Amino acid sequence: MTSVPDAYYLPTADPDVFLATPSTVGPWDPGAQHGGPPAALITRAIERLPSSVAGPSQLARLTVEILGPVAIGEMRVTASVVRPGRAVELIEAELAADGRVALRARAWRIRTMGIALPELGPISVPPPVPDQPSTFRNPAWHRGYLATVDFRFVDGHVERPGPADTWTRLRVPVVEGEEPSATQRLVAVSDSASGVSGLLPFDHWLFINIDLTLHLHRLPEGEWIYMSARSTLDPDGVGLAESELFDLHGHVGRGAQALLVGPRQR
Repeated sequence: MTSVPDAYYLPTADPDVFLATPSTVGPWDPGAQHGGPPAALITRAIERLPSSVAGPSQLARLTVEILGPVAIGEMRVTASVVRPGRAVELIEAELAADGRVALRARAWRIRTMGIALPELGPISVPPPVPDQPSTFRNPAWHRGYLATVDFRFVDGHVERPGPADTWTRLRVPVVEGEEPSATQRLVAVSDSASGVSGLLPFDHWLFINIDLTLHLHRLPEGEWIYMSARSTLDPDGVGLAESELFDLHGHVGRGAQALLVGPRQR
């Protein structure tokens, strides 16, 4: 297995400031992070923010706007409740790196309570986790962020154009010394849906997501996240990646990413 640092981010004396490690580097630019780790870090800030909702609540929707490349180095993450409420609340968060805001997020939390539902049909359950990690020929999958995820493809493969279904598991924590929440794990890997379901050769084409939106009807549990990912591309250079998301117990929600598509500059 490729040697990787112990975490995506190192904490500092300031609880809002973190240092990105080489494990965050993405496949498009050696000086920029993959979208998954900073999205997971901003999710961590949202999770830690005290709720205004009366009683238990959960994250139901998260939209992360990627305003530009996220530089390697020091970054600051902040979050606040901008629309408090007893049943629902809206949260806004920012991640700043290299002197500018690189990610901006909005999240809705909804109160939770036990209710008696009628029988709604069978529960969708994903296939078993394959025994062995998937292998890759492209060296890009052995560096940075991509080397920190245990991919186990059930159908399709990132090195074959088209839809793909894969189990995923983070090999490193989001922040050094902390066990990441299952939601942080889900956010970190769901940003890869556009990559694993790519329709064009990676070496010759760009298909960069400008956002990540997740809708969750329940929070995931455990370290394994299953993605069933599909991409659609248009001749005008715009694309859409969609994913159905599961944990070992069943369906938890879905994701979507708007894509900027074009040939790589040579």
